Amino acid sequence: MRDEAPVEELARHAAAGDPAALDRLLTELRPDVVRRCGRFLPCREDAEEAAQDVLLQVARRIGTFEGRSRFSTWLYTVVANCCRQKYRELKRRAAEQPVVIEPAHAVDPRTTSVIAGSRVDLLEALERLEREHPQLVAPLVYRDICQLDYAEAAERAGIPLGTFKSRLHEARRQVRPWLTSP
Repeated sequence: MRDEAPVEELARHAAAGDPAALDRLLTELRPDVVRRCGRFLPCREDAEEAAQDVLLQVARRIGTFEGRSRFSTWLYTVVANCCRQKYRELKRRAAEQPVVIEPAHAVDPRTTSVIAGSRVDLLEALERLEREHPQLVAPLVYRDICQLDYAEAAERAGIPLGTFKSRLHEARRQVRPWLTSP
């Protein structure tokens, strides 16, 4: 296999059981996966932890990639799921730990950054949407966060394009007030 083999080709070879292709695939994916996890999680360390979870899932589950859709689409699903899981874990951990105020302690960027705040708000909104309207989560994640085109996102969600667009519209309508309220 050539050094400049595209990721899609590496994924097909890795799914077929080629361990060298899997190693190269994971190496090439890492920077993009960290960046994509950073779209979900406001703190770099949390995004890097989620990225490690994503790469581990890719390594463990690459055999389930059948090549019916693009590998990048399959990967976006893994990224979204791992980031949402990491967020739930962080939220659960924060709820279990007592709050200790230490004035000399460095400020946590997750609580002070406008950008971080907006991402936390989005994660909260996704969690609420999942509780109240679970069928609306996938369209919102695939189109607005993973930035897949409509056809690919609808295919990944396993629904017709018209249904996908309708659910996406409804998801945006539901989420908008949650993101703009103080």
